[in-house]
Amino acid sequence: MSGAARQPVLIGVGAVTQRESDPTRAQEAPALMARALEAAADDAGSRDWLARLDRIAAPRGFWDYSDPARLVADAVGAKAARTALAEIGVLQTTLFARAAQALVEGEAEVVAVVGGEAKHRAQQFQRAGQEVPVTEQSDEVPDETWRPAADILHPVELAQHLGMPVRQYAVIENALRAAEGRSLQAHRSEVAQLWAGMSEVAAANPRAWSREPLSLEAIRDPGPDNPMLAFPYAKRHNSQWNVDQAAALLFTTEARARAAGVPESQWVRPRAVVESNHMLPLAERAELHRCPGFRVAGRRAFELSELSPQDVSFLELYSCFPAAVRVQQRELGLLRDGVPSLTGGMAFAGGPLNNFVLQALVTMAERLRAEPEASGLATAVSGMLTKQGVSLWSCRPGPGFGAEDVGDQVGRETETVEVDADLRGIARIEGCTVLYDRSGPTHTVLLARGEAGRRGVVAATGSELADAAVSRELTGCEVEIGPGEARLTG
Repeated sequence: MSGAARQPVLIGVGAVTQRESDPTRAQEAPALMARALEAAADDAGSRDWLARLDRIAAPRGFWDYSDPARLVADAVGAKAARTALAEIGVLQTTLFARAAQALVEGEAEVVAVVGGEAKHRAQQFQRAGQEVPVTEQSDEVPDETWRPAADILHPVELAQHLGMPVRQYAVIENALRAAEGRSLQAHRSEVAQLWAGMSEVAAANPRAWSREPLSLEAIRDPGPDNPMLAFPYAKRHNSQWNVDQAAALLFTTEARARAAGVPESQWVRPRAVVESNHMLPLAERAELHRCPGFRVAGRRAFELSELSPQDVSFLELYSCFPAAVRVQQRELGLLRDGVPSLTGGMAFAGGPLNNFVLQALVTMAERLRAEPEASGLATAVSGMLTKQGVSLWSCRPGPGFGAEDVGDQVGRETETVEVDADLRGIARIEGCTVLYDRSGPTHTVLLARGEAGRRGVVAATGSELADAAVSRELTGCEVEIGPGEARLTG
């Protein structure tokens, strides 16, 4: 078969949003994935595709199934399919990049990527004081298991209350504000306006988990239903993980699609997938508000696809927190009017942990089919902007699918700083956030550079420092750091 005939095409997409008020009637995640895969086969024109599956890959979720793709394969009659499990920390773009590469290289003819969650179902059982019934599967071993190469968090981040994603992204958000010279109030409104736009898109998305449009004020201002978590983020800035959602993507080669009679109007072509799997904890990044991985990956993806940012009509920027979107917009050169999402993003459309990009690509494929001259860009993030994935899609043929890992180049282009877990004395603040519980602020976390050039991370208590951090710009100020405490010097 010629190289052109082996080019990968996405021929079927399916998504499921389960809104079952009675948890005893709600399905588990693998059953939702199977439903989504059946829908993808229907979308491709026939469920005969399911029996032809060579491979099924799934990303790890909140569940404990040891080989969820095997449960899906058994449910849909894909008895011969090999299975793969991508552990947390593997980019979601990796799954469909490997699917496409397997087709190009002749290792497979039909490949599915599936993912899903049923955390809302579990919560309903738990709220009722009942044990959550789940299918027991612990001894099945996937044919392949993909794992990240390193840890996402630095030990000092864990020791200083900076282990939760919302806290690290709040630091990135505040560092970006300081770098761009925004006032605290103007910045909070700007961030909330972005998220309000996301909520409006979700309101028009029938698959979205939350379809209530929210105002800037409802997102920005804390209240009983919107408690502060890490300044400037309140609850409504966060991803919505407590969902029952699943998605499936069905890929084959151009030759196989043509032979099966799938019309070309149904084909969506992955033009390029470029990733950086270089991993650097936030505490070691010299510039807290920058992400060279997206700059390098984006540039290379456009080169491989022979597209440009101006060619991209549809965007789905990974939206775990506002800082992720805002940094991507700047690094990818995609600061433009409008909302950078077709779905409404992870806070409103639903962010089922390690599956959002799959959910979003269902919508992306539908939009591209409706406007076949358009192109789309979807991104993925792992960790705290730790790893980056950029994918470009179109119905129009291009130069052929291209995939690369630019991690080595990103490592060379990323400036680092040495971390001193015991930094003491005078230091200059480079990033900060204030942490909250229901009773109010608990810690002010500072990332600060000492006189010897090393960076310290300290989670200090005390209302004076917390009040200062939410009322004036602390980035660039001097602070005196002691054991578990910090005091502004001016």
